[in-house]
Amino acid sequence: MTSGIVIRGVRKSYVARGRERLALDRVDLDIAPGEFVAFVGPSGCGKSTLMNMIAGILPIEEGSILHEGRAVSGINRAVGYMTQQDAVLPWRTVADNVDLPLRLHGMAGSARRERVAAMLASVGLNGFERAFPGELSGGMRKRVALAQLLAYEPGTLLMDEPFGALDAQLKLLMQEQLLRIWTERRQTVVFVTHDLAEAITLAQRVVVFSGRPGRIKQIETIALPPARDVFRVRFLPEFEAAYTILWDALSPEIRSGEAA
Repeated sequence: MTSGIVIRGVRKSYVARGRERLALDRVDLDIAPGEFVAFVGPSGCGKSTLMNMIAGILPIEEGSILHEGRAVSGINRAVGYMTQQDAVLPWRTVADNVDLPLRLHGMAGSARRERVAAMLASVGLNGFERAFPGELSGGMRKRVALAQLLAYEPGTLLMDEPFGALDAQLKLLMQEQLLRIWTERRQTVVFVTHDLAEAITLAQRVVVFSGRPGRIKQIETIALPPARDVFRVRFLPEFEAAYTILWDALSPEIRSGEAA
């Protein structure tokens, strides 16, 4: 594999209270270009740590990560990163927030305006260009963050529990928005979530991590079409079958983490 993401023998440890604690151990994973992959596992299993290593935010202690054929050895500017705490600036308008990453990438003014308009249209925020984040609902603010993420068209999206703070209805709406955009653009997506149903709803494959130290315990291909109705997909037998398999793999890890 010469593109996408190739992870080989990755290990990461931390020093806490004078002791070395192993967070990730011998992780191997291939993610194909344009694939939507979800990471699930108990708290502290290293899901976000691995994502931060793909982004180049954390150094690789052992092993290697290739992104689009290049070794990750510093900040990876070829990825877009969205977390639960978005990077929307309260003193900038919606349009100015989406414009910011384009400015940082050196895009010309006329091209930026066209791109901002296209991104806001893609997330359903036409008419809110001059609004400030404090004037928006939580779901609309998340749409701004999503437009901001997509604006400079990164080939890979890293998303760490981006909808975790939303209520159930808003979460479904954002899932629908994201899945529609991914179906149109086919960017590579790595999506971390604690919500198993969310992982199955969105992803083509779900990767289950063991408790600390994090290792890949199971990888399940989701037998659902890429274009899914997020509001009804949970009633399909394929969804139920995937949920049962993944819960059987995940639940012992959650219980052992609580016991620890």
